[in-house]
Order: sequence, then C-alpha cells, then structure tokens
Amino acid sequence: MSETYDVVVIGAGPAGYVSAIRAAQLGLRTACVESGSYEGGLGGTCLNWGCIPAKALLESAALAHNLQHHGARMGVKPIQVEYDFPAAVKRSRIITRKLTAGVKYLLGKNKVDIVEGRGRLAGPGRVAVDSDSGDRELATRNVILATGSVMKTFPGFELDGERVIGSREALGLKELPGRMAIVGAGFVGVEFADVFNAFGVEVTLIEALDTLVPLEDPEIGKTLERSFRKRGIRNLVNTRVKQLDRDASPMVLTVVNPDGSETAEETDLVLMAVGRRPVTDHLGLDENGVALEDGFIRIDEWCRTSAEGVYAIGDVAGQPMLAHVGSHEGIIAAEHIAGVAKHPMTYGNIPSVGYCHPEVASIGMSQAQAEEAGHEVVTGKYPLGAHGRALTAESADGFVKIVADAKYGEVLGVHMIGHNVSELVAEVGMARELEATLDEIVSHAHAHPSMAEAVMEAAFAALGRAIHM
Repeated sequence: MSETYDVVVIGAGPAGYVSAIRAAQLGLRTACVESGSYEGGLGGTCLNWGCIPAKALLESAALAHNLQHHGARMGVKPIQVEYDFPAAVKRSRIITRKLTAGVKYLLGKNKVDIVEGRGRLAGPGRVAVDSDSGDRELATRNVILATGSVMKTFPGFELDGERVIGSREALGLKELPGRMAIVGAGFVGVEFADVFNAFGVEVTLIEALDTLVPLEDPEIGKTLERSFRKRGIRNLVNTRVKQLDRDASPMVLTVVNPDGSETAEETDLVLMAVGRRPVTDHLGLDENGVALEDGFIRIDEWCRTSAEGVYAIGDVAGQPMLAHVGSHEGIIAAEHIAGVAKHPMTYGNIPSVGYCHPEVASIGMSQAQAEEAGHEVVTGKYPLGAHGRALTAESADGFVKIVADAKYGEVLGVHMIGHNVSELVAEVGMARELEATLDEIVSHAHAHPSMAEAVMEAAFAALGRAIHM
C-alpha cells in the first residue's frame, strides 16, 4: 500500500475493462482486478463464454442452414455438406483469444495495472486481492465493482456439466447430442436453439410464458415461433418443466402443458437458459455498507452505491443485464469520478437484440407501454415478405413496427424481427436520442436496396403514406 490508486476496478468484463480504460484516459491512476474464474478472464463472460463465441457459432449455423436450405436456389448446390461442430467451436475460441488479447493490449496501452486475483472491499479506501500467488491490499480513493453475473438454475435442474448444462458448456461441446431440450426461450435460449438445429440436433425449446422471447413485443415472439417451426424446432410455450430423471437413458423430462396435463419428453441433453444472477458473494458488501436491492447492488444515476467512494456497474448493478449497458455505465462512473461527467445514466433508450435467425431487435416503448404513459399512439408496420433486400438474402420472415406519438410524430419505440435487424436498431436509437419525428425519418433517403429501408417504410406506414405495401 505504498502508493494509492485513484480507481480500482474489480472485474474486467465489458463493464470493468471499459471503465478502467476511460478512467486512465482521464488521468486517474487505475488498477483492474480480475480473477480469471470459471466464466471470467479479461473480457469477462461476454468475451470468453458469452456474446462473442455465441455469435461466432451463430455465423457458422447460418452458413450451415443456408447451404442446406437455400444453396440450390441461390446457385450453390451443396453436393455433400458435413457438419463439424468442434471446428466451429475451435473457430469461436480463436476469435475469443484474439479479442481478449486486444483487451490486455488496450489496458496496457492506457497504463492500467492488471492485478490477478479475486478482489473484495476491505474497508474504506482498501481493496483486498486474494490469489494463488499471495494476498495483497490496494489503497484507493474509489472502487468500481464490476463482478458481473453467472448462470442460474432451479432445484432438480442443477448443472452437472455433462447432461444438464448451461451456456458455458454449450459453447464448448465436443460431441453433439441427437436430441436437446432447451429450458428458457429468452435470447440465450433461442440463439442456442438456432445453432444446434442448424447442426442437425433435434431441438425442443420450452418456455413457461406465452411466447418465445417473452420480453419482446408479442408479435415478434409469434413470428419467431413460426419461423422456428418451419425449421423443425419444437416450441413448447406456456409450458413448465416439472422434473428430470437423469438416471434414465435417454433422460426423461416431465413438462406441464398449458392445459395442466403432463408429458414425458425424452432427451439426451438439457440446456438451462433461465437467466443469470449477479456475483455479489465474498465482496465485503455488508461490512462496508453497500446496499442491495432485489439481489443487485443498488446504484443511483451516476452508478454510485450507498457507500462513499464505491460504484457498481454492469450485471451486478441490475437490469438490463446487457454488455453494452455495462460499458456505458462504466464510462459514466469513470467520468463522474474524474469530475467531467456530462450526463447521468438513463435506461429508456437501450437497444435489445437477439442474434438468432431471423434476428430480433427493439428499443424504446411498446405500444402498450406508450399508451400507459399517456401517449396518443400511432403505429406503422412494414412486413419483410416483399422487401427487396430481405428477399435477396432468402430471409423474408419478419417485420419492422414503429410506435410513435400521434400528435407530434416522436418515435417512441421500434420492434423488429428479420434479416440483420440488429444493424438497424442504432439508427432508431440515434433518432430517439435526437427526438426525431416520423417526418424526419422519411425525409432522409435510405440506400436502396438495404434493410434500413424497412425503417423508412414503417415510418411511412405510421404516417398513413405507405409506399411499398
């Protein structure tokens, strides 16, 4: 403790490493503590065992699916297609290693000290670091907690790493099962259903709520369900899992159907995709006056906790548990510590994206939320069935739906499902940030042919001036 840091960041995921880099850029002496635990290492879960390797596998899955189902129509006849899932996994790990090496380089470039070990609060202005090479303490004026989250499950469905797995194990499977049951049809569940179906696995997707991706507009969930059904993915919605016989061969999963009856489903593997929980254990929170709320660390609009000089960012600080939210919180926390923050953290304009095929993306309010907020609402919906760019990509399933204020034309929310809609949501986010109206969107000539035209077409539809429908 011979020298005091201005900031010590505990955790090097997309929240932590971004915050550490921004703090160092602002002239603050900064250290970043990372344990390299089960899902960790530089880059955190997202880079190592989450966002990045999952998207790499989704690209492999898209290639496999397109060759098998669209290749001949597109003039590329697949004479013999062989699936090599281990090769796809190997490619995903190469991409991951490249990016994690990039994080290490960026931390070093910005003169952030990387401290290996598990960090915890040890009192005002002190961070204890436990590691195999010996324990130490760091003196610091500020601490930023960015410890992330881990997979969760429920009794009877505990992960064993072999027959009942989570996303961590799914991303490194060496052999594919014949049949797989995926419990939970949020973004993680539907993305893995996409991947394993494309590689020839018989997939059953089980969701307790009424639609797939139940946090999205209900029309999106129903459209995705139809698309998945055409691909041979079984979708059991409004269906609960009751028990699992692991000793049976194959395993027997008992589900409760919408009418209350029970069905025994045989499966070789169960993938749990029922969410994540924040990592708050062994951080010294209670002893140091850091309050929790609903299991997450409570923060204010500047990411400050209830303890002086202690901030929290990313998954550990609450919903929405998204990498880009954590990164943005990390920048705001660093800038607040440095005294240069220009705006507090707000959550009303956060994009939400699922990278299954077709992709799902949304931002802002749904029609119901807008009406509840007191808006007189107008909507415009543009189907992709006759959209040029979607047709050229052999991906005509989906739509773009705009929710706007009827009086002023302000864009309140956009909900999309279709080819590459993940790349459209940024336009809408910027439009909402600048309080753009429907008229201003349609006044901009969008490139033709492009998927972005679908946003313009939906805006035209909301104005009652639809062109291509």
